[in-house]
Amino acid sequence: MADRQTPSDKVWRRNEIESPCVQTCVVHPAERLCVGCLRSIEEITGWSRMSAEERRAIMAELPSRAPRLKKRRGGRQARLTPDT
Repeated sequence: MADRQTPSDKVWRRNEIESPCVQTCVVHPAERLCVGCLRSIEEITGWSRMSAEERRAIMAELPSRAPRLKKRRGGRQARLTPDT
């Protein structure tokens, strides 16, 4: 079966590194990284202007950033003190 492509499919297809965006766009307040894709605001805003090499370097670094966002702040339970 032949692969059917419209002219617009050919126009929009690029030989580029895909964005790591998972559409969970929330910036961690302390780490200043998106909790969805682990990129900084500067990396997100500059992504479309970066070279393929720059994008590859960022993509390679992203997994090492995940542990930075696993830290718990403590929340309300951490602030409560037992009655003494």
